[in-house]
Amino acid sequence: MKPAPERASIGGAPTPPPPILVDPDPGILAAALYALYDLTWLLAILVPAPWWLVRSVTSARFRATAGARLGGGLPRARRPGERGRILVHGVSVGEVKAAQALVRELRIARPDLDVVVSTVTTTGFDVARKLYPDATVVRFPFDLSFVVRRFLRRVAPDCAVLVELEVWPSFLREANRAGIPIAVVNGRITERSYRRYQGFKNLLPQFARISLYCAQDAEYAQRFIGLDADPDRVVITGNVKADGLRTGAREATAEILERVAARPGQLVVVAGSTHASEEAALVRAWRASIPAARLVLVPRHPERAGGLVRELAQLGPEPQLLTRLRAGEAADPARPLVVDTIGELEQVYAASDLVFVGGSLIPHGGQNMLEPAAQGRAVVYGPHVANFLQEAGLLERAGAAWRLVGEAELATALRSLLDDPARRLAMGAAGRSVVEAQKGATVLTLRALTERILARSPLSRA
Repeated sequence: MKPAPERASIGGAPTPPPPILVDPDPGILAAALYALYDLTWLLAILVPAPWWLVRSVTSARFRATAGARLGGGLPRARRPGERGRILVHGVSVGEVKAAQALVRELRIARPDLDVVVSTVTTTGFDVARKLYPDATVVRFPFDLSFVVRRFLRRVAPDCAVLVELEVWPSFLREANRAGIPIAVVNGRITERSYRRYQGFKNLLPQFARISLYCAQDAEYAQRFIGLDADPDRVVITGNVKADGLRTGAREATAEILERVAARPGQLVVVAGSTHASEEAALVRAWRASIPAARLVLVPRHPERAGGLVRELAQLGPEPQLLTRLRAGEAADPARPLVVDTIGELEQVYAASDLVFVGGSLIPHGGQNMLEPAAQGRAVVYGPHVANFLQEAGLLERAGAAWRLVGEAELATALRSLLDDPARRLAMGAAGRSVVEAQKGATVLTLRALTERILARSPLSRA
């Protein structure tokens, strides 16, 4: 493990506060509030129950997912004297991938602990099973108190690690009551979320229930403190996503190159993690400005691929699917390609000459633009990057990315960069340097977890 870089720290008390191992708010009013919260959850489940039943009968995957979130498919409860466990939770794909470097270092530093990874979304679950083949992967439970209690009894973690900010009121409360300390790592909170939480910070969720906040930067740290987090429990550790990214000139596999770059020497534009309506905008821009290039679309949710092909066929040549190419269909360089598989985005980025990052032409908040930058690719994205302002700012200040004013600028940006290989190379090199400079957050995060929670948790000494 390389030495930790120096970063500013807010929680610099000589003796940091101990982990929270009891319910800090056990009063009658709190009990009534949580009872009302449980009732709301029950109504949200019972009212659409007929629809749930129909979906469960018609879809085995839906049935398995719903059952898992109600407490099914959990590991056997830990017996006295058995190896400890640490729960790492990421709500979806981005958070699950962000935790890679931390999980790797945790296993090195604490080989006595087994890792349990939890997630909410179906795509996140599939990606977690690929990224963590040696870990137990489970569904995070619905936030009903009795469901959460069963989840915590079965998983029985020494510590629960929440990636970025995935706070559920009953989960926080039941973990406190079970003596399980909670840490937020790679912590961030957007201005919009901060304002929303400010409106009911004295109700739910209760941020004072979290033992440790490892914030990405000072701005996020101050927002946590503004939500009543104890300043001595907040430390600035940086962005662990950078540590999970492999930098340098990556080479795609020969098989991916054959599918993606169907014609020798053909330039490839990859649109990664796209959302509904963005693909149509990209196809229109491609046809208007760079029809000789190969357009590769990687939807954020691969299950959209079939409908996406039908939708885009109305705009021109019907797109091809990666799975059909692998089944023997000949690649056609004049048609867009839709990647309908999971876990191959990095390889597809490596086969590209230029990358557009989705979730940004629409008010979704963007997706992680550091991923293609780490591979030395010039990056383009739309104006809506509220969820990745820090990352976008770093790339833009280095001249590594082009943030569009709006969809109308898309065709111009793609054509301009494809026509200027020197600029693309310079942007790619700058982006790779930005990612390299951000590395080291995992070391600081692991140190904070070890010193402030794991070394002081009674469960870890059981």
